[in-house]
Amino acid sequence: MLAWCFARSAGGRFLVRMEDLTTGAAPVAESSQLADLEVLGLGHDGPVVRQSERRELHEEALDRLVATGRTYECFCSRREIREAAAAPHGPSAEGAYPGTCRGLTARQRADRRADGRLPALRLRAGGTRVVVEDRRLGTAAVVVDDDPVLRRADGVVAYHLAVVVDDADQGVDEVVRGDDLWHATPTQALLQDLLGLTRPGYVHVPLVLGPDGARLAKRHGAVTLADRAALGESPAATLGVMAASLGLAVPGEEVDAATVLDRFRPDRLPRGPWVLEG
Repeated sequence: MLAWCFARSAGGRFLVRMEDLTTGAAPVAESSQLADLEVLGLGHDGPVVRQSERRELHEEALDRLVATGRTYECFCSRREIREAAAAPHGPSAEGAYPGTCRGLTARQRADRRADGRLPALRLRAGGTRVVVEDRRLGTAAVVVDDDPVLRRADGVVAYHLAVVVDDADQGVDEVVRGDDLWHATPTQALLQDLLGLTRPGYVHVPLVLGPDGARLAKRHGAVTLADRAALGESPAATLGVMAASLGLAVPGEEVDAATVLDRFRPDRLPRGPWVLEG
């Protein structure tokens, strides 16, 4: 709803992209999600883009990064990375890659391949300092010292690379997403710079949480539009609940998308997350 409001209030297009690289196409889930948006009045513009159908574009960008000499093969398993991070003098950032494979020789790489290990491909970030901006959170200067995965060992292009390539290709000039992804922005900005892509603007908005304080998920109960309808709640009432969480409706008010948009003020969004109690 917020992404739709930001786009419509700026006179822009609202685009929908299915980021399905790790799950593959799921036509039933996709059609259900699109139908829910339409019922709520949050219609999108243009065709739906599926990342799983854009492999050629992603691989082309990957080849460009390889040509810069800023990539290397990584043969580490997740377990090995966890153990290295937990060791004394390991990387300070939780889950950060310790650089185990960064300096492997050609012979060492060949030995690992001979053992049946397939490599992931990582970016040699090199402690690059990146300045990123967000409409809500301001400006931050961050040193990217963790080498992100660009392609997994199974051949699937990683999220960081796919989203920056797709944003640029689709002409996205503003990304609206949950503030749990703010930490990923410096890495994505670095990739945009290395690929010569124009950076979009960013708006990281508060999350919706369950009663336990964790990010809202199916385990919390009635969280889908169909779930809410089963409780006797109309789409207008569901939209009203979401709008009320942002101060755009009074509790219990039923609203339509046009009303939410009319009341929407980007600079008045709450700072903290909202908890859906039931």
